[in-house]
Amino acid sequence: MAEPMRIRATMAGDVADVKVLMNHPMETGLRKDAKTGQLVPAHFITEVTATVNGAPVLAVEMSGGVSKNPYLGFKVKGPKAGDKVAVNWVDNKGDKNSTEATIG
Repeated sequence: MAEPMRIRATMAGDVADVKVLMNHPMETGLRKDAKTGQLVPAHFITEVTATVNGAPVLAVEMSGGVSKNPYLGFKVKGPKAGDKVAVNWVDNKGDKNSTEATIG
């Protein structure tokens, strides 16, 4: 099971500022294990999506070139304080994670 994500969503005028920290190892498949010398299998987030009140606002494709525990920040124009923002990811092994927050 994936570790929980941390999310914060705040309003600045008519723009919601969303910040998400995704706990994930983000292995490229090119790093060798120091003890065994074997390649560590690739394990990385491939897709991130975000919605506000169920309406899609963000779709991102990622690869193994992103660092461990990626941080994603984005702004959305139009939501209001109290709206729900949800962020989901899927990785190359089929694992999934999601979180949501109320925009404050």
